[in-house]
Amino acid sequence: MSGQEQFFLTQNRRTFLRQTFGGLGSIALGQMLAQHVSANDKTKTDRWTGIASPPKMRPKIKRVIHLYMAGGPSHLETLDYRPKLATMHGKPMPKSFTDGQQIAQLQGQRNKLTCMAPQFSFVKRGKSGQEISSILPHIGSIADDICIVRSMHTDQINHDPAHTLMNTGTPISGRPSMGSWLLYGLGCECDDLPGYVVLTSVGGGQSQPIASRQWHSGFLPGRFQGVEFRSTGDPVLYVNNPKGIDRKRQRDVIDAINKMNSLGNEVYQDPELNTRISQYELASKMQMSVPGLVDFSDEPESILNMYGTKGGDGSFASNCLLARRLAERGVRFIQLYHRGWDHHGGIKRGVRITSKLVDQASAALVKDLKQRGMLDDTLVIWGGEFGRTPMAQGSGRDHHIKGFSAWFAGGGIKPGITYGSTDELGYAAVEKKVHVHDFHATMLHLFGLDHEKLTYRYQGRDFRLTDVHGKIIKDILA
Repeated sequence: MSGQEQFFLTQNRRTFLRQTFGGLGSIALGQMLAQHVSANDKTKTDRWTGIASPPKMRPKIKRVIHLYMAGGPSHLETLDYRPKLATMHGKPMPKSFTDGQQIAQLQGQRNKLTCMAPQFSFVKRGKSGQEISSILPHIGSIADDICIVRSMHTDQINHDPAHTLMNTGTPISGRPSMGSWLLYGLGCECDDLPGYVVLTSVGGGQSQPIASRQWHSGFLPGRFQGVEFRSTGDPVLYVNNPKGIDRKRQRDVIDAINKMNSLGNEVYQDPELNTRISQYELASKMQMSVPGLVDFSDEPESILNMYGTKGGDGSFASNCLLARRLAERGVRFIQLYHRGWDHHGGIKRGVRITSKLVDQASAALVKDLKQRGMLDDTLVIWGGEFGRTPMAQGSGRDHHIKGFSAWFAGGGIKPGITYGSTDELGYAAVEKKVHVHDFHATMLHLFGLDHEKLTYRYQGRDFRLTDVHGKIIKDILA
């Protein structure tokens, strides 16, 4: 029997359909797997250069430094001047504001809600005349360099989901953080440090916990996850070799481990094995770069005085100075959490203490970047996960999602302007409202990225940082 005859005998209808659709399924599976591993298909010596690099649009910035005021700073004591609220002090909050609205711990007390006046005066600062609280004199000194957005709003009224929304674009845990999206899209500019670094400090109020999932890579490959540096001592544990182990012996160990991982990857084709290889290599390089990074002896005394720190003391000021040094070395996304803004009680004293811990260094960072010519391609963000209520919670204020403030400075941002507004009592954003999704869309735009096109296919659908939302805030762009 000829080969042709054998072929036709075996090709009945069911066999043909099974084999054909099996082939189509294999093709489709192959395409999905190819997209999934595309972020891991670099060799161990290659630096990830980004899925969208170079970006199609001209980028305005190269990096972000996010000064994250965790706990929900009160906009009414910092950046949003509401004189009408002062005249309403101690009076019932008009029900027209609160009826049917979500309130956190004040829920069920609608008949007892009373207005609380702003606890500090506001001062017009700079040539721009932006009104900034007297409790923030240093930030007031950079009024002409920052854009204050007074119309932020969010969807989540409790800390953890609000942090998750601010960082990942959704309250659902397990999604990639915005820093991870940036590394996936554009890659990292440094070989010997992570592209995404997180620093934390505390003081001035309830130190609400921050979960590491806020800087997690989610379903993106692990190489895009943020790396938390400690604020005192060695920034990274075990950055120094143990006694008796020199660099040559350690290099032998790393080469052996990477060889085993490479052999395993030939069999299992596991994308995370490539991530593991690259992270071993990065860790080895960090042993050389990190000691110099945290050695502040080369900083002039004038710079140390400007920030208000000698460095390495675990303070927010020290972290700001370290952030500038990280930015100089090519780190793409730097996030500084200061956990001290949750003032349910004693808000006047609490805000005074917390502001003193962050005010000087926040302004110093902007000034320092500017004098080094780095502010032009850096975006500095200052703000928290939500604001606080105009209504009193004893001597404090409750969580508030309807309106809060943040400020932005740097590349692509109009300086010296105030954008948007809350109502006369500072309860809700009413003019030029800016959602968290809009902030994310604008940040990606400044990097030259289209927030609707920076996607990753996972579990059968295309995900993006802004989900199905987000508008670019064009009016604040230079």
